[in-house]
Amino acid sequence: MTDTSFREIERKNRVHELPVDYAKRPIEERILDFDEVTLGFDPVTAALEASRCMQCPDPQPCILRCPAGNDVPQALWLISQGDFIGAAQVFAATSPLPEVCGRVCPNLCQQGCVLGRVYGSVSVGKLEAFVADVARQAGALAIDVPSERSGKRVAVVGSGPAGITVAEDLVKQGHSVTVYEAWPMAGGVLVYGIPSFKLDKYVVQAKIKDLEDAGVRFVVNTRIGESVTVDALLAEYDAVFLGTGAGVEAAMDIPGEKLAGVYSATDFLVRANVPLEMLPDGRRQRPQVGRRVAIIGGGDTAVDCARTSIRLGAEEVTIVYRRTEAEMPGNKVERGVSLDEGVRIRYLEAPTELLGDDDGRLRAMKVIKMELGEPDASGRRRPVPKEGSETIEEIDNVILAVGYWPDPLMGKTTPNLATRKWGLIVTDEEVGATTRQGVFAAGDAVHGPDLVVTAIATAHKAATNIDRYLRGESIPQPPAK
Repeated sequence: MTDTSFREIERKNRVHELPVDYAKRPIEERILDFDEVTLGFDPVTAALEASRCMQCPDPQPCILRCPAGNDVPQALWLISQGDFIGAAQVFAATSPLPEVCGRVCPNLCQQGCVLGRVYGSVSVGKLEAFVADVARQAGALAIDVPSERSGKRVAVVGSGPAGITVAEDLVKQGHSVTVYEAWPMAGGVLVYGIPSFKLDKYVVQAKIKDLEDAGVRFVVNTRIGESVTVDALLAEYDAVFLGTGAGVEAAMDIPGEKLAGVYSATDFLVRANVPLEMLPDGRRQRPQVGRRVAIIGGGDTAVDCARTSIRLGAEEVTIVYRRTEAEMPGNKVERGVSLDEGVRIRYLEAPTELLGDDDGRLRAMKVIKMELGEPDASGRRRPVPKEGSETIEEIDNVILAVGYWPDPLMGKTTPNLATRKWGLIVTDEEVGATTRQGVFAAGDAVHGPDLVVTAIATAHKAATNIDRYLRGESIPQPPAK
């Protein structure tokens, strides 16, 4: 872009205080496939939108809101000047996944933007994705590794956001890193948990290739805790990092959950949108949906399942949530996108039983009305069933998206590795050390289901202290229980 064009952008910006909209595919087109919905910015609109940043003095609220500490003002300044690669490298300095966070992060940084009070926050997330894609195409996101190696070896368990972060941080320090992944392809939840219409698989695969080019080795189809234990890894490696996430699905424990036509969220999502060759042998069939589909739950996964159902041809797709929208977890913007695509949401309702026909296939759902009582331990008001309000409705499919927990296998198969409620791994919060010498953990396996950027932030801490441990420093550990 020329200096003249940027002066024109600045002139327009003085009379254009509202956000510059980024491109999205038309609804009638996008609901027919699993391609990404957001097309994003082009160079001119990106520069125009970034130039809205007021470059607030310290402490800058956008940086304070970002768990990874991204230098948002600096990146936006560079974008406004047309230095898209420089901006991408600013984001990449604190986050190994700018192209991912820009697509799926709920944009906590934007919630701190002072412009949001009147004019609308700067679209930081979509700008981050735009510059990361530009840098990717230019080959400017390669991982620099030192020529001198440390001779230390680290095993990383899990190739989701936490595992990727630790692998990149440690290979940059000269350590040899091997990543173990239970799924057939590396990427963890980024590949097998997030639908392609939000995050195309090629975006994650490109990052995995960057890591491989930097010397990181990936071992797939290997669930640590089964044939290979953490003890076995410790016998081979100098340190182990557990970034296993929270992939065990919660159940509702109501009659009828095992009927044909009832899906768990993970099984439904991976079979619907992951290429068949990237799936385990027993899951290489697309799920079949009927005309009427109900998704039980209220988080981002429920919304993903609903939007997926629309794309598979369902005509009536309804999210059934037992609280009100005020208590609903997940990304409000994504929820709005689902409504645009034809999804309906019914609040203050919950299924009590799933009814089958003589062939063992789902035919109906018994639903009860709820009302909100006193707050529970989470601070949200507890849903209370309203007696006598049950109704039965015909339904073709039900998808259960009621929550996730960490895999308890780590705690069960690793002596002296302390876990707590639901199998969460106990760590020293500041350093990521577990109760087992040489074993570290971060991300959802420690804190429960959370954001990609939160996993990145905690994994950075763990990686820093793994490096210190490998160099012989003493690392504080939580007390063994």
